[in-house]
Amino acid sequence: MAVALILLAASPGRADQNDARLDGLFSQLLAAPGPAEAQTIEAAIWLIWVQSDDGAVQALMRDGVDAMSRRDFGRALGKFEQMVAIAPDFAEGWNKRATVHYLMGNFGESLSDIERTLALEPRHFGALSGRGLCYIELEDEKRALEAFEDALTIHPNLTSAAINAAALRKSLREREI
Repeated sequence: MAVALILLAASPGRADQNDARLDGLFSQLLAAPGPAEAQTIEAAIWLIWVQSDDGAVQALMRDGVDAMSRRDFGRALGKFEQMVAIAPDFAEGWNKRATVHYLMGNFGESLSDIERTLALEPRHFGALSGRGLCYIELEDEKRALEAFEDALTIHPNLTSAAINAAALRKSLREREI
């Protein structure tokens, strides 16, 4: 949506979860008429979340994401561990570390990092969705469904969360029969 991108470009703000532009973007996300419009707004939110005004943190983010994309999870985890050590109030550092833990099968560690992410940015639909994925892996369908539903209250057009929530509702109904 052009409005989201204009808002993003027009107001420099502080780049992280405390950026003043996020409130408006989250309002737009809730009002988005469909997934296509929501994706543009979501992208603008992610652009803010992954940015840090600290050059060292930004370099660690870039290196960690690059390692993650190459499936070098050990290196990615090391970069994100450095990031949370030097910037413990940067929500996306915790979220990225949670993602790597999830990809490594460390679901308890991932959930701990998700909790820290959400303490810093309660609207982090990515962390909420990640929480749902962890609970699926831990075979806790009720908690997984709650996590996906929480993500959908913030981002009603989050397709993956909607698909997972629908599948979990069906599975839970079938078990009750």
